[in-house]
Amino acid sequence: MPSSVLTEREALAQKVRVSADELVVELVDGRTVSVPVQWYPRLVHGSPAERQNWQIIGRGVGIHWPDLDEDIAVEDLLAGRPSGESQPSFQRWLESRELLANKTLQPTSRVGRKSKRSKNPRSARG
Repeated sequence: MPSSVLTEREALAQKVRVSADELVVELVDGRTVSVPVQWYPRLVHGSPAERQNWQIIGRGVGIHWPDLDEDIAVEDLLAGRPSGESQPSFQRWLESRELLANKTLQPTSRVGRKSKRSKNPRSARG
């Protein structure tokens, strides 16, 4: 009795769209996978520009967002698996983003500020 053997083709991403609500990945075999962006907290907290800066990795086995340090495997999308990142890890990442944002808002130079010190330290001596 003949048996049929299923050959499993690897699902590979070719195009990605990310909105505030959903992540849509087009696969090379013609399928489209759409999942809520809320499954991936780093994408939720990213700016639209950061979400649009993605790269296909591993010839299509995954997607990488360099600005958000996020990697998502196509296999996980197809299996319906949301982010597996732990809450403590996500909180550390979020805090590091906030620190970086605050650091870029602070002045980095004292150019143009007047010093309260005398320009000639000897003149202050008796």
